[in-house]
Amino acid sequence: MFEKEILRLKSDRNAIILAHNYQPGDVQDIADLTGDSLELSRAAATIDCKVLVFCGVDFMAQTAAILSPEKIVIHPDRSACCPMAQMISPQDVRSLRERHPDAAVVCYVNSSADVKAESDICCTSANGVQVVNALDAEEILFIPDRNLAAYVARHTDKRIIPWNGYCYVHDRYTASDVLEARRKHPNAELLVHPECRPEVIDLADGVYSTSGMLKHARASGAEEFIIGTEVGILHRLCAENPEKRFYPLSTGAVCEDMKKTSLKKVLRALETLTPRVEVPQSTAVRARRAIERMLAI
Repeated sequence: MFEKEILRLKSDRNAIILAHNYQPGDVQDIADLTGDSLELSRAAATIDCKVLVFCGVDFMAQTAAILSPEKIVIHPDRSACCPMAQMISPQDVRSLRERHPDAAVVCYVNSSADVKAESDICCTSANGVQVVNALDAEEILFIPDRNLAAYVARHTDKRIIPWNGYCYVHDRYTASDVLEARRKHPNAELLVHPECRPEVIDLADGVYSTSGMLKHARASGAEEFIIGTEVGILHRLCAENPEKRFYPLSTGAVCEDMKKTSLKKVLRALETLTPRVEVPQSTAVRARRAIERMLAI
């Protein structure tokens, strides 16, 4: 019931709607672009528009604001946050540096702008291994996700010192979940996110970021897949691959914050151009430096 008015206002405002792969299906359908957080922010920086409506969680809208400082960035629900990003503070990063003065700080993009500003370089779930191996330092402070840190540690000779943060959605998966899903769907490929626990990764057929899962599903000759990430991605997987079947590793893999966005909130955001996301210049400059160092690699 809101779609027609959203499209009208989007045109009037010269706005682009961005939706993360975990957003509700109707929000993904109304969006101009869907993808992972950095993919969307990078694309948005090159699009000619005045307003970015970022349907996701707080750090994603912050990253868009950092990379597109000349645009108005709107986050439809200010309360939609990332619990993992809240598990580490800028002071925590400074304390880590004091204890490990020779280590480089690699910050997963799933983090606040303030934490990115205290870091040497950012990484994504897709390029974490590449980023770590490109650095000169032999010790790496990897923040904030302990599971992604453990995955990266498998693929490097460097010493990885993890922060004890985690994504509650991915950390809930267990080996028992995998065995039960394989029993139900014995012919399916199991794809899991690197934010999963090591024992789940050990049992997977492939470990991919959300964008990686989408690419693999399109290219794979398999007809069935068990998907070990937030259930919102199944909407896009099914839409892009109607001839294939997708099953959630767990139907309980729901990020409550990702589901806070609604078409009604998107409409209100376009009407009022609020809530607006603005990152202080002193923070944005330093955070952008960490992101750009990653992009250079």
